[in-house]
Amino acid sequence: MRKISLIAALISAMAVPAAAQTISAWETKADRSELFALQPETVEFDYKRNERAAYIVVDPVRSYQTMEGFGFALTGGSAEHLIKMTPSARHEILQEMFNPKDGVGFSYIRLTLGSSDLNSFTFSYDDIEEGKEDFKLKHFSLSQDLKDVVPVMQEILGINPDIPVMSSPWSAPVWMKESGNIRGGKLRKDCYQVYAEYFVKYVQAMEKEGIHIDAVTIQNEPLNSRNTPSMPWDPADQIEFVKNNLGPEFEKAGLDTDIIVFDHNCDRPDYALAIYNDPDAARYVTGSAYHHYRGDLSAMTYVYEARPDKKIYFTEQMTTERPGMDRIDIAAPVKRLIIGVTRNWSSNVILWNLAADPLNDPHTDNGGCSMCQGAITIDGDKVTRNLAYYVIAHASKLVPPGSKRIFSTAPGERSISICEDEQHPQMWRTNVIEKADVPDNVTFLTPQGKIVMIVSNDSWSRREVNIQYNGKFARVRLAPGSVATYVWDAE
Repeated sequence: MRKISLIAALISAMAVPAAAQTISAWETKADRSELFALQPETVEFDYKRNERAAYIVVDPVRSYQTMEGFGFALTGGSAEHLIKMTPSARHEILQEMFNPKDGVGFSYIRLTLGSSDLNSFTFSYDDIEEGKEDFKLKHFSLSQDLKDVVPVMQEILGINPDIPVMSSPWSAPVWMKESGNIRGGKLRKDCYQVYAEYFVKYVQAMEKEGIHIDAVTIQNEPLNSRNTPSMPWDPADQIEFVKNNLGPEFEKAGLDTDIIVFDHNCDRPDYALAIYNDPDAARYVTGSAYHHYRGDLSAMTYVYEARPDKKIYFTEQMTTERPGMDRIDIAAPVKRLIIGVTRNWSSNVILWNLAADPLNDPHTDNGGCSMCQGAITIDGDKVTRNLAYYVIAHASKLVPPGSKRIFSTAPGERSISICEDEQHPQMWRTNVIEKADVPDNVTFLTPQGKIVMIVSNDSWSRREVNIQYNGKFARVRLAPGSVATYVWDAE
């Protein structure tokens, strides 16, 4: 009798249908009626297919790069505004931005190694009297950063202790440069060794403050001498510096900080490849970093294809809007900076810059950026969230570090489906679409077993987003000019 009861219970359990696989959506609409808002409705996958629709096929078996994070540059100017807020107001906005559970989870920080053009004034960590030199680095000090960057960074790490930190210099100390000027002017050859030691001192000093520097780029925009600060550096000289000075000094000091080369626009894929071509330099280099003020994002793929053993990073792009606009033009930057950047092999996305005031201050004169709006605008304790904030939020909240980009059909790729023969019901034929008309998208598999698809509709029409996953199908709709992040369980 007991055996029969057990069999009956088993049959009953098998008869209960499996829980439906549902898609949740976070959406930003161009008319600002929804700003990275979780939608109340979910959509279920089923086995019904629209034979005439072009589907985005999602295939987690085909995986690509592992993501390290999505975030912003914490410039000196950003930290200056944040540190002036009342502690409670600063804590509230930092929690919102950097808490991976209860906030939008910005997950990567870029610091400036010394001042950038978004500081109130220029400085290095070894500024001395004009005409003097300090080859022993006796005057090295983080004193300026200790006023704002360090305490803000420490507060961020208190919220998310695992957030990666990359640092980039805009210039060496003036006394190390041929020009004796913070703007332009090459690094003196006789200062290569002391400058390498300067990097080491910086990493070690930040470590003492509880801030681990995961990576450094050798020079921000080495082909741009028009910023204040700035310092030109050609690849041949960077090869010499890396293999003879910086790499050996990091190794000697036992640092695990990655060395990243280039850190400039996508119009020069040759720069990093030239450095990789020298094996003595390449062995110290983890990868190369890119901005997108010039060139095409495909340059990152060219570099990756030539050297797949080296990582790709995306470290800067200004993303702005006019204050008070009725619309938020989010579709184009998400298409380019989230979808385009990650489809071209970048392990991260860092935008420029975290915070500014209503006048986009501070910035340096004679080469500082006067239009560099922050992800947030800070006016006392009042905070306004801008376009860049929502661009990154659509990825950072739902694509945590450790997620892998996986295959999903891109616009113009081939799509293959099964359709019923018009003349012979129940006879099935193959339908091949050589160039699928699907919206721009990119898809990830998270360590938590979630599939996350980010879709941009930069058209003037509502788009149907047709998704195929593991033999099941779903259809969602996306308003014109809107962006959505779709999430469902991988199993």
